[in-house]
Amino acid sequence: MAQAQISVEETSKHSHPEAWKWYHYFMYNIDHKVIGIQYLVTAFFFYLIAGVMAMGIRVELYTPDSDFLDPNVYNSFLTNHGTLMIFFWIVPAAIGGFGNYLIPLMIGTRDLAFPNLNAIAFWLNPIAGIFLMVSLYFGGAQAGWTSYPPLSVITNNAGQSFWILAIILVGTSSILGSLNFVTTILKMKLPSMKWDQLPLFVWAILATSLLALLSTPVLAIGLTLLLFDINFGTGFFRPEMGGDVVIYQHLFWFYSHPAVYLMILPIFGIMSEVIPVHARKPIFGYKAIAYSSLAICFVGLFVWVHHMFTSGTPAWMRTFFTISTLIVAVPTGVKIFSWVATLWNGKIRLNSPMLFALGLLAMFVMGGLSGVTLGTAPFDVHVHDSYYVVAHFHYVLFGGSVFGLYAGIYHWFPKMTGRMYNETWGRIHFVLTLIGTNLTFLPMHELGLKGMPRRIAMYDPRFESLNQICTYGAILLGFSVIPFFINMAYSWAKGPKASGNPWAALSLEWTTDSPPIIENWEVLPVVTHGPYDYGKKKTLGIRQRLKQMSGFVDRATKEKGVPVSEAESSSVLGSSSKKEDS
Repeated sequence: MAQAQISVEETSKHSHPEAWKWYHYFMYNIDHKVIGIQYLVTAFFFYLIAGVMAMGIRVELYTPDSDFLDPNVYNSFLTNHGTLMIFFWIVPAAIGGFGNYLIPLMIGTRDLAFPNLNAIAFWLNPIAGIFLMVSLYFGGAQAGWTSYPPLSVITNNAGQSFWILAIILVGTSSILGSLNFVTTILKMKLPSMKWDQLPLFVWAILATSLLALLSTPVLAIGLTLLLFDINFGTGFFRPEMGGDVVIYQHLFWFYSHPAVYLMILPIFGIMSEVIPVHARKPIFGYKAIAYSSLAICFVGLFVWVHHMFTSGTPAWMRTFFTISTLIVAVPTGVKIFSWVATLWNGKIRLNSPMLFALGLLAMFVMGGLSGVTLGTAPFDVHVHDSYYVVAHFHYVLFGGSVFGLYAGIYHWFPKMTGRMYNETWGRIHFVLTLIGTNLTFLPMHELGLKGMPRRIAMYDPRFESLNQICTYGAILLGFSVIPFFINMAYSWAKGPKASGNPWAALSLEWTTDSPPIIENWEVLPVVTHGPYDYGKKKTLGIRQRLKQMSGFVDRATKEKGVPVSEAESSSVLGSSSKKEDS
């Protein structure tokens, strides 16, 4: 590559500073690490807004009567809570945040393939957020996050239109980012890095990006046609004009069920990085985990109709999609059993990243089991649009995705900030989150089985006691964010300084400084071992040599002005490691 031929003396003439200042994180910037943190912070801001809406919904449901929120405001909160959590929190944080920050570091490159496109993809998100806030000014979208017509066509046209524009912008951001990730992973990984040395997080992002490229345009088409129906008098989904509302459901769910995997696959990648490091064991079943991500990407495109079993689907279609839904659980089960096997007899460190990873394991299994029941048509028809469904997807998405995001934030916080977090506050955050999650969502299974429908503000008084338990849990869950925010803010400013590799991890991102320099490495590393080779002879002493040898090469390169490509090819670390292997 042309970039590899630039000498260190020449790179010193670049216009960027030696390190980014705090205000650079509020500006247009093409550094993948800055963009990753911009994604994470922006997503957390929207998470707080969505959380406030959730608490408002639960306070309204504390009693059977509509006595806290106006019914229209309730509908708006319900719609935008789901929208923010999915499109503005989990997906941008998992893919945009961790993906941007980690992928170049994990595969040994200085940035993503298209840095400016990457920056544009991020800045579409705050613009979309503004559109969503504008929709609230006009009364907000009130047809649920699915926005099924004809309800979405006849209620609050301005609010619904701004909501659609916001989702289209977020979808465009997802497409641009996914294209960038696929190109970077396939074309820019280190030549010395074999495919079976690729970190499992990279495999997860590759599968997620391919899935996003295949499914997101379908949602954009459906929403664009819906926007035309609302504003320009077309009849794509208007039954009175010959339109078909079920077609919209197919277009929506062809994306929105794979969206579950867009949210959870990167989290699976985070789990596969956190567990081996803090269990001090090689990952069990590396190839099985890597290929199962690709299997989920493929099979996940053929399960969407299980959301539509009550929409007049014929018997053959119910049978086919019941089978495909059960099949997609197989590669997921492969990952679960591999993580459990990795934990078995490991030297487990019960710090904050591992606690949240273990919490995710328990919560996701709970949500997965209820998901298998919902994938079978007879049971799904019985509990469709009940609180059983709400319980299921919150255990999967909050108990799964959000626990995973917290695990990733604690795990890579020292790398991103150069500071260590406070472990006591991290454990308090975990305990409050775990209790709050189960207190909020566990009773919803019984509510659903007893027949309480979702998306309503007024309900039968016989459901009141269980709803009150859920409300107490939601309030606790809301307060659980406080120790996390205090911990992150204080530790980022004044926490103890972190070494380059505080966890003694073996993946490539831990060979850089904490935080990394602007172009990640002055001399690109040479890969001589796998990212999960804990306890294997060839990795003994790797960490010490990484620090010593990279320092030696960097100094020699600076003093002599050796071209980067030449310095990289003659790295002492590479030759020393090869000697030890032999």
